Amino acid sequence: MKPISETDLIINPDGSVYHLNLLPEDVADTIITVGDPDRVSEVSKYFDRIELRKGKREIITHTGYIGQKRVTVLSTGMGTDNIDIVFNELDALVNVDFKTRLVKNQLKSLEIVRIGTSGALQTDIPIDSILVSEFALGLDALMHYYVHDVSGDERVILDEINSHLHHIKGIAPYVTSADKGLLERVGKDMLRGITTTAPGFYAPQGREVRAKNAFPKLIDILQSFKVNNRRITNLEMETAGIYALAKVLGHKALSVNAILANRVKFEFSKNPQKVVEQAVKLVLERL
Repeated sequence: MKPISETDLIINPDGSVYHLNLLPEDVADTIITVGDPDRVSEVSKYFDRIELRKGKREIITHTGYIGQKRVTVLSTGMGTDNIDIVFNELDALVNVDFKTRLVKNQLKSLEIVRIGTSGALQTDIPIDSILVSEFALGLDALMHYYVHDVSGDERVILDEINSHLHHIKGIAPYVTSADKGLLERVGKDMLRGITTTAPGFYAPQGREVRAKNAFPKLIDILQSFKVNNRRITNLEMETAGIYALAKVLGHKALSVNAILANRVKFEFSKNPQKVVEQAVKLVLERL
C-alpha cells in the first residue's frame, strides 16, 4: 500500500489535519454538523460536559458528552465545497494513520447528522416544521469529481429527474439517499422527502435581486416533480454532498431540516431560532 502524499493530505506541524485543525483523538464517533459557526454552541450547551473547543476559519468544533455518549458538533460553513473539505478530513482523522500516512486496515464508520435550515417547495409543508431528507438531489458539481455508485431507488429517481430537467442546459444532477438506520431512529415520525441541494443561495435557488436569473421557473419545475409518490420537498445547500460523500467513504449520514420558509407561499418564519432549537433537541434526544 502506497502512503498518501503530503500534498494529498496536509497535516499541520502539531499533527492536526489541515483545515479542521483537529487531532484524531478530538473526534467522536457520533458527529453533528451545522452550517453556522454560532450554532455549534447552541448544540453543545446541551452537553453534560465539554472536553474540547477548537476553531479555525469558519470551522468551530466542540466535543463532549451527553450522559455516557461522546458527541462532536462542528460547523461546516455554507455549500458543498465546504462539505468536500470537512468530510474528507473527518474521514482521514479516523481512517488514516497520520504517522505512516497509510489507510488503516480496520475502517471506522461515523454517524453524522446535519442540523440545518431550509425552504419548503410544497404548499402543504408549513414553516416552523422539521423535515428529514430521505433522498437528496444535488444540482452542484461536487460528485462529478468522485467515483460513486447509484443504485435502487436512487437510480429510479435520478432517471426521472434527468427526464424532468432535460430542457435545462448545464445541470447534471446526482441523487443519493440517507442512511436507513439513522432515518428510522432519528427521523421517525418526521416529514420526509427529496431535498434539493443548490450550488448557491440566490439564482441557484430561484431568487432574483438585481442579477438576471437564467432559470426563472426553477422553483415551479422542482415543485412539480413526482416519482413513486415521492416529491421534492425542500431546498438548501449541503445535504446532497453530505449524503454522497458519506456513502463513498463508508459513513452514515442524515440531514434534519428546520423549515424556515415556504418558497411557494412566500412565507418566512417569525421565530426561526425556535424551530432550530426544536430540531437540535429532537436530534440529541434520539442519538
